[in-house]
Amino acid sequence: MTVVISPVAHSTHAVTNQAGPLAPYDASDDIALLEGLRREGAEWAEQDVRRLGLVAGGNEAQRWGEDANRFEPVLRTHDRFGNRVDEVEFHPSWHHLMSAAVAEGLAGAAWGDERRGAHVARTARAMVWGHTEAGHGCPMAMTYAAVPALRHQPDLASIYEPLLTSRVYEPGLTAPTRKRGLLAGMGMTEKQGGSDVRANTTEARSSSEPGVFTLHGHKWFTSAPMCDLFLVLAQAPGGLSCFLVPRVLPDGTRNTFRIQRLKDKLGNRSNASSEPEFDHTVAWLIGTEGKGVRTIMDMVNLTRLDCVMGTATLMRKTLIEAGNHVRNRGAFGRQLIDQPLMRNVLADLAVESEAATALTLRLAGATDRAINGDAGEHAFRRIALAIGKYWVTKRGPGFAAEALECFGGNGYVEESGMPRWYREAPLASIWEGSGNVNALDVLRALQREPETGQVLLAELTAARGANQYLDAAVSRLGRDLADSSTPEHRARYVVEQLAIALQGSLLARYSSPAVADAFCASRLGGQGGLAYGTLPAAADLDAILRRAFDPAH
Repeated sequence: MTVVISPVAHSTHAVTNQAGPLAPYDASDDIALLEGLRREGAEWAEQDVRRLGLVAGGNEAQRWGEDANRFEPVLRTHDRFGNRVDEVEFHPSWHHLMSAAVAEGLAGAAWGDERRGAHVARTARAMVWGHTEAGHGCPMAMTYAAVPALRHQPDLASIYEPLLTSRVYEPGLTAPTRKRGLLAGMGMTEKQGGSDVRANTTEARSSSEPGVFTLHGHKWFTSAPMCDLFLVLAQAPGGLSCFLVPRVLPDGTRNTFRIQRLKDKLGNRSNASSEPEFDHTVAWLIGTEGKGVRTIMDMVNLTRLDCVMGTATLMRKTLIEAGNHVRNRGAFGRQLIDQPLMRNVLADLAVESEAATALTLRLAGATDRAINGDAGEHAFRRIALAIGKYWVTKRGPGFAAEALECFGGNGYVEESGMPRWYREAPLASIWEGSGNVNALDVLRALQREPETGQVLLAELTAARGANQYLDAAVSRLGRDLADSSTPEHRARYVVEQLAIALQGSLLARYSSPAVADAFCASRLGGQGGLAYGTLPAAADLDAILRRAFDPAH
């Protein structure tokens, strides 16, 4: 008998009903981002942001992000002859990402830009470039944040600030002043204390030269060990102090910076996080001896801004990935985007994403104005950074999980890219103070700096009358803040309510009525559920989705 093989036998190999990749796309095609950029005083940067959006969403930059995480950094403690080198090797894609980020001003360049809104522009660019991958944002954030702390020691700032604000990425260990651009890191936490940095045991011993010490100890978490300079906390004779530690000394010899191991982390795999050991490590005092926490908090507060920013970026990235999938895949007789329940999920995610974006840019604007001498904005920034850091970063993991779920099983495989973003999501709520640390910091600000509460209340009431649920929430908050019983026990609840009300106020003033009403009804008015996809029936899903994905129409 002759068997005839039909040409349709291989029909199972035909690919149908798959969404296809999002890239190439415009990562800056985000109406909430662009409106915030203009509103907060950096409209002059819009063309640059749009240009960068096309690069970030392009195939090459997206591949850099994938490769930098697939080919992880490798620690080389010794060379072939047995000499200690303590170097970390990165895949070329990491260096491509870093070079582009520094050139675009995402490190310290904003401090050298006197234009109004320079720090807002830097934030917006970072939110666009962050669509590539998150790990290399860590050295960008620390370099940016190191500048105000370094200014506590003007003689050191005069040497290093011009290099920290450079747009030149020059990897490799060389004497700092021989390089065209520098990157900075931070070393605070130790095995003994974690967030309780006053429990640090690293010792700073005085030398014969004023202001110069030697450090002796072991840090538990120091990211980006191939940076050129580090701000480090250590116990000096006068108390816990802040020090500048270069990897290479001015004469070109290596400073003692023994990298014991790299951390095997949940996410953020492209970025090397290390445990360095100090042994007669030369360090220069920054600020007043014994006031190290106060000094380094200038750095910590700005890295908190980048935590909020990074989470808002992750939200937008995973939202548009989910949107691309559901608009190009069918199920049960129609496209997923046309299924009522999927529309509710996607709209709910869009509302959350825009709230995070609006708050991020408001914080960036406050930072810019505070740096330029606005006392009211300084007070607002003091408390709102801690509020935003607490809440927005808390929302990141659940958001990423819901966006991944929009893909179904397709989102659970590495090739989709979604697992990488999902693993990244918890980091921002841990870095620079976990939830409890930030919640208690808000209480501390309200108690010790009452002007922070006053400016925050003014911000909340600026939208009075725009939404009934927001008005009621602000009234409740007035009572909550006046209640002095069990403040630490209630800290998370109060800060959560402050954050949601602050986001609601921003959306009520600046977003579309559809987004603002849906946010306030679901988050403040009890009209939504605890999971995403539970917006009330009255929510204008069509308007919300148009704004999130197709604002031109």
